[in-house]
Amino acid sequence: MLKLYGGARSRASIVHWYLEELEVPYEFVKLDMQAGEHRQPEYLAINPIGKVPAIVDGDFKLWESGAILLYLADKYGKPVSPEERAVFSQWVLFANATLGPGIFTEANREREMPILLTPLNEVLGRQPFVLGNEFTVADVAVGSILSYIPIMLKLDLSSYPAVLNYIRRMSERPAFQKSIGAKA
Repeated sequence: MLKLYGGARSRASIVHWYLEELEVPYEFVKLDMQAGEHRQPEYLAINPIGKVPAIVDGDFKLWESGAILLYLADKYGKPVSPEERAVFSQWVLFANATLGPGIFTEANREREMPILLTPLNEVLGRQPFVLGNEFTVADVAVGSILSYIPIMLKLDLSSYPAVLNYIRRMSERPAFQKSIGAKA
């Protein structure tokens, strides 16, 4: 059985959400980060960087939330073309490398929020999900970052009504409620 390693209030909840969406059986291994369990040799054998999340799927070990999301999409999602996979990768990388730092790094926030959220608001004003009419791994990546805004930052998003509606719809999903929503 696939094992997901994470800690309280960690990015493991993003992977947890996607596993719930995919209905993949897994075991969640909660590490006590305060006690330094993520720095013990047993866990460092899985992720030498000592960060969470990480997964072990049989003999396969993988860390970094974005890489894990893409692996799960490839293994358990519907088959996609190389072009579709590239678009999934684009959005997962955007969420982790651009959207998250742009919103959660206070020094960048005032400048980056309109640059990032204005086009997202336009996209989500035209369609229910990031890539159109179907929920995908892109929604887990982008939706998780956006859903943390009202939970952690309490920023005024009233200028982005489609983003607010999207956050609400994502947070109402049963799989979200079993993962990120359960920790909010």
